[in-house]
Amino acid sequence: MTISKNIREIVLDTETTGLNPANGDRIVDIACVELINHIQTGNVYQTYINPKKLMDEEALRITGITNDFLKDKPLFEDVADEFLDFVRDSTLVIHNARFDIDFLNSELSRIDKPLFKLEDAVDTLTLAKIKFPGSAVNLDALCRKFEIDTSIRVTHGALVDCYLLADVYLNLLGGRQSSLLFESEHTQSNSEKINSRRTFHEARKFLPTDEEIEIHETFLKTLNNAQWHSFFKENAD
Repeated sequence: MTISKNIREIVLDTETTGLNPANGDRIVDIACVELINHIQTGNVYQTYINPKKLMDEEALRITGITNDFLKDKPLFEDVADEFLDFVRDSTLVIHNARFDIDFLNSELSRIDKPLFKLEDAVDTLTLAKIKFPGSAVNLDALCRKFEIDTSIRVTHGALVDCYLLADVYLNLLGGRQSSLLFESEHTQSNSEKINSRRTFHEARKFLPTDEEIEIHETFLKTLNNAQWHSFFKENAD
């Protein structure tokens, strides 16, 4: 088999004012890391958002994002189009996808934008539960299992968590931990927004391992719209 298509995936994470969009909680930080054929390209998107709502005390403690810091940040409707353009026509990879997609759809519904479908996302929480039944499968626990360095993670920033999740995702698929260079963004002011220009890399030519195929097929059974099944079947001969 030779994989001839560039599979574009977006590892996504958000930080929020609280835990429930139905109670009026909003997104304050959204980040995306681009993968082509499971390889980080260096193309990322990140922005902070003024939620027009105060941070819950617990959310403030976890994220370190203060209300004063968010005062001069753009509203979601001001960044929605560039965010949607970045993720367009790509599969979202999210840890606990329902949480982030519920928040994204809550924001999108306010401005009459198309909503995301939960079944179209790859939920690494589901993958982890399949691979490690009965074990802790939060992001911290998975980083420990795969010996991924989390020293850069002082607080739960969305972009840092995306980088960590990208490595976790690769390991869940049976690959080796990719090397990760945290660029100068991590030392810049938190008010900076990254929106790099897309760069597509040549597809890697290799056969998936038996473990990768088994995990993939098991995961597809949990989806209502397993659109990648036909792709792997077509290219497996």
